[in-house]
Amino acid sequence: MKNSTAMVQSSPTKESLCQFMKNHAVDFTFLSLLFIGLLYIFIFVPSNNRPLFSFPKPQCHPSTMFNMTIYTDELNKVLDETSMPNKTLIIAIVNKAYVEGDKPMLDLFMDGFWLGEETRALKDHLLIVAVDQTAYQRCTFLQLHCYKLETDGVDFVGEKIYMSDDFIKMMWRRTLFLGDVLKRGYNFIFTDTDVLWLRNPFSRLSPNETLDLQISTDLFNGNESSEANHINTGFYMIRSNTKTIALFDAWYAKKDNSTGMKEQDVLETLMHDGAFRGLGLGVRFLDTRYFSGFCENSKDVGAVVTVHANCCRSINAKVADLTTVVHDWKRARGSRANETTAFEWSKHEACTDSWKN
Repeated sequence: MKNSTAMVQSSPTKESLCQFMKNHAVDFTFLSLLFIGLLYIFIFVPSNNRPLFSFPKPQCHPSTMFNMTIYTDELNKVLDETSMPNKTLIIAIVNKAYVEGDKPMLDLFMDGFWLGEETRALKDHLLIVAVDQTAYQRCTFLQLHCYKLETDGVDFVGEKIYMSDDFIKMMWRRTLFLGDVLKRGYNFIFTDTDVLWLRNPFSRLSPNETLDLQISTDLFNGNESSEANHINTGFYMIRSNTKTIALFDAWYAKKDNSTGMKEQDVLETLMHDGAFRGLGLGVRFLDTRYFSGFCENSKDVGAVVTVHANCCRSINAKVADLTTVVHDWKRARGSRANETTAFEWSKHEACTDSWKN
């Protein structure tokens, strides 16, 4: 009797267990269907038809919020590969005219990195921007960091004579590109390829982060803070920040209202109109003792860092006179210390004659 009673008492327990499991199976099925329905809504229903849990998309303009813009294109890849750990690199822009001839300008430019003092390692951080296929192929042949800048509808292939319409267009395209580099968060030294690097310029460029722009001059008046200096955009160092990005935006915005003016003249006009001060820019104007050119030779071969073939009209003339500078440099380096005090650069005859044609 005890056994039969135990069996009778156990029967309701099994039935209750079965009922419990059936109820939870229904709950699980309902929750699964609900999850699938929500998943369908979020994946397949357009966002504008989905008011629930919708959030406004952030609006980022690279000119004002550059540090929030993420770039994943080919340019950003090559900038990252070329730059130093502090996101600083060297940029030069070339076209076909600068890579052809018995002694191309690009080759002469690279000679400076080979012959200069403490300049060879800087080649690893040099980006050559080519505006045509020939220049790009030459760059890759030289095993440099190279980027092909697309210029749809504009022919930048041949030599652009100083102050010609095509020369001015190319200078503005350069300005637009360099402004884009700033918006990507990279600092850079921009250098024309008609600038010979005889020493590492970082030894004479200030690391002071309050200096946003350090720019070369055609003629130096002795004051590194004076806006009376005549600037030259063929060599400068610039930091990426909201102030410099705003400067480039304002600069490029003047393109269509500056007929007959090259971009350097426009920047100088902006400076005289108070744009530098208005943006709160820290600017240093570089002494030609260190950052010299054909407009004003350095008087100290023991300190000179760069020599720019400015105040010269044609590529052939620049190549001829820069080749002479290379010979002068070799002569100076082979001289005794007391002999360098009496050193004089050779005359820039080809560039002087270039203005007669």
